[in-house]
Amino acid sequence: MVDATWGTGEPPRDVLGPLESGAFDDHHPPRAELVADCVHCGFCLTTCPTYVLWGAEADSPRGRIYLINEGLNGEPLSDSMVSHFDKCLGCMSCVTACPSGVQYDKLIEDTRAQVERRYSRGPADSLLRKAIFAVFPYPRRLRLLRGPLRAYQKTGLQKLVARSGLLDRLGPTLSTLESLAPQLRKVPSPPRRVAARGTRRAVVGMLTGCVQGAFFPEVNSATVRILAAEGCDVVIPAGQGCCGALSAHNGRREEALGFARRLIDTFARTGMDYFVVNAAGCGSSLKEYGELLADDPVYAPRAAAFAAKVRDLAELLDELGPVAPRHPLPITVAYHDACHLGHAQGIRAQPRALLRGIPELELREIADPELCCGSAGIWNILNPVPAAELGDRKAANILATGAALLVTANPGCLMQVAAALRRQGTELAMAHTAQVLDASIRNLGAATLVQARST
Repeated sequence: MVDATWGTGEPPRDVLGPLESGAFDDHHPPRAELVADCVHCGFCLTTCPTYVLWGAEADSPRGRIYLINEGLNGEPLSDSMVSHFDKCLGCMSCVTACPSGVQYDKLIEDTRAQVERRYSRGPADSLLRKAIFAVFPYPRRLRLLRGPLRAYQKTGLQKLVARSGLLDRLGPTLSTLESLAPQLRKVPSPPRRVAARGTRRAVVGMLTGCVQGAFFPEVNSATVRILAAEGCDVVIPAGQGCCGALSAHNGRREEALGFARRLIDTFARTGMDYFVVNAAGCGSSLKEYGELLADDPVYAPRAAAFAAKVRDLAELLDELGPVAPRHPLPITVAYHDACHLGHAQGIRAQPRALLRGIPELELREIADPELCCGSAGIWNILNPVPAAELGDRKAANILATGAALLVTANPGCLMQVAAALRRQGTELAMAHTAQVLDASIRNLGAATLVQARST
């Protein structure tokens, strides 16, 4: 093949090399050296939710890495390529399974940022995403939904709508949104500072979160009480917003940067020793603030210092060691590993150790623990049908344990599994790890935990 630059005075060009315009630009593209780490062994296949559902190579981690490589070598960002990237839940189960240490988490996050900047979505998909990100990362806007949602649940309108089948006829997205809404309770907001009980062991800043703060405030209250009982001053400054996890995981990098800077500023003068998180997805992003803000000369050192203080609640309690007495909770518990806690943060042993430290509590394991429940941030809203399949699979495995209580550490998982149980006409008590520990420390008894049913 003849090089068209021959005899023109221009440097020779490799006509078999990359095309001039490919899928990615030069602003944080997925890194070729990380792509090269994948040896396509297939160990990731059985742990990947979308491959398990469909058996399609392009919807497996190694298949998506192949597509990323194609993009790096000049292939355009086609509709087909984007659809396979979009179908990834970002659960990071493949990262745990990979014997070669492939950093798929970094590859898919950089790829999604490229997609969000360079790809034009269809009107319906674009509108749905804009609506989600106009509400979900804003705690105040989410709290405004509490009043109408409580009225919808308390007046009987919810049951009427369910019997009518109206939402199912309007489409799976609306039906999914409605099914995910938890039963709301009135819980006072925690004070801005709570003093440690007994000898102070640490000063802890606490993230109240978006969905956690608006829809599961009882989890935040339990978290504050536990930390105080374990000798921590808890600092909760006013005006804290989103941590940026939802934006970062969906390729909205600039938005995530803004949220991260604001949160760092909010906690800058608290004097905290640690920053505690009780939502798995938030925790994994907060621990990556140093990488997220590495290009910012002002915030890079502050972000790295902040990230070094971030701990999941179970992680910190395990690190400090217990001082508050545990009272018996005679109950059988199935513990579900939230993906961004187990896979992204590698925190599996600590929550189990905390639960096993409660007298008379029996812990039972769930089959196929590596498979995501289908929540995955907003994936269940964008992909309601396959998300329901994954949720039903997870719910069936949970019920098979025969446990009286499901415990996990992520609000999305609680909502997803509860919706799946309702579809199956089944009820099960559900709680965050913090609520179980709180019930034991305060000697409330197991009955307080089994009152919160999924239906």
